Amino acid sequence: MSDPRAHARELARDAIARGDVTGWFETLYVESERDGFPISWVDLEPNPHLVEWLRRRPAPPSGRALVVGCGYGDDADLLAKAGLDVTAFDIAPTAIARCHTRFPNSTVRYEVADVLSPPPGWWRAFDFIFEAYTVQVLPGEARAACARSIGGLVAPGGTLLVVARSRRPEDPEGLMPWPLTRDELDAFVVPGIELVRFDEILEPGDPPVPRFVAEFVGRP
Repeated sequence: MSDPRAHARELARDAIARGDVTGWFETLYVESERDGFPISWVDLEPNPHLVEWLRRRPAPPSGRALVVGCGYGDDADLLAKAGLDVTAFDIAPTAIARCHTRFPNSTVRYEVADVLSPPPGWWRAFDFIFEAYTVQVLPGEARAACARSIGGLVAPGGTLLVVARSRRPEDPEGLMPWPLTRDELDAFVVPGIELVRFDEILEPGDPPVPRFVAEFVGRP
């Protein structure tokens, strides 16, 4: 595979043209497992922004946690080791199968689920939710629908940590993953949810990568 990122964009474009905005994820994971090419968002280590969030907590976190689009499970495993009761999900069964293989003794509940239609029992059920890079790979109205869905899963008094590529409104949308604008973050603010911390970060790279790191809380 000469350009895995370009191949992912091709799969996404074809699926979106068929009206299926999420069907390409399983195809990508299956082909990656079969052919041995990397998936651009799979680092096989926890997200550094999640690591930093845990580091600056005044006390160890507790309660129920949810990892959105968990991929191969590193973020979920980190949260479980930090003492949280973790559920992690992905729409790709192949990704979830790999989580079970990588972490056979984990306390995490790894599940296949769709962020656009989560189980009803998840509504306002989680004390901490981590979302990184899921909204940005969805097109059009699915982006706002995804953000609203995630926001609705935060329990009263709970926290939602969101990490995403970012762009200014006047910047071109570019290629998938399509960076979020500041206004698009407001879709997470469903009734009972408010934004309490917002950081714009420019990560080193060639070129540097701008990101949003945002923290939301559920009002008790």
